[in-house]
Amino acid sequence: IGILLVCSILACVGLNLASGITTFAGALVALGVYAVGKTFFWPTMLAVIGDRFPRTGAVAMSIMGGIGMMSAGLIGSAGLGYAKDRYAGETLKVADVQVYEEYKADSTSQFLFFGEVTGLDGQKFEEIKKLPEAERSEAEKLVVESSITGDRKTLVADSFIPGTMAVIYLLLFFYFKSIGGYKTVHLAGTKAEEIDKNDVVIPAHES
Repeated sequence: IGILLVCSILACVGLNLASGITTFAGALVALGVYAVGKTFFWPTMLAVIGDRFPRTGAVAMSIMGGIGMMSAGLIGSAGLGYAKDRYAGETLKVADVQVYEEYKADSTSQFLFFGEVTGLDGQKFEEIKKLPEAERSEAEKLVVESSITGDRKTLVADSFIPGTMAVIYLLLFFYFKSIGGYKTVHLAGTKAEEIDKNDVVIPAHES
């Protein structure tokens, strides 16, 4: 649990650092911090499932993995896209309403219970990106800056996910501390129960 807590904090810090990247060295530091935090999530969470729920075998691990992938695909990507549209559109609208009206998307974005927002037109934005920076008009430069600002704010919003996870893991940390510490659960009759006599041993099957 301690590893998961530290990883959550590092992931949260890394995303916030990444939102302010302006140099290559800064990118290495920010992404390095995030990478360290992100790396140990998957194996450690699966290890916790194996430690605490040995009766479930690979079933619980598979279910947990499936839920994680579904969350990333159905909620995570959609949520990040919505956040980018919202922040980029709002930034450009505040900066220049006329430019916003010219470059806003034809359709709106919506995510869960959040209200509809209108982001930037992806096709028009790609055309701007093809132009050399020196040849871009002031309006086009403003669109690019708004998109970058949207990216930065999206990373900050994304950091609330590992931040929330850190709070949950902190509560779990105190819970396990209150019951004498984190203990691995072993099935009776297996060699694993002989590894540490302080761990918990349960019957392989409920009577």
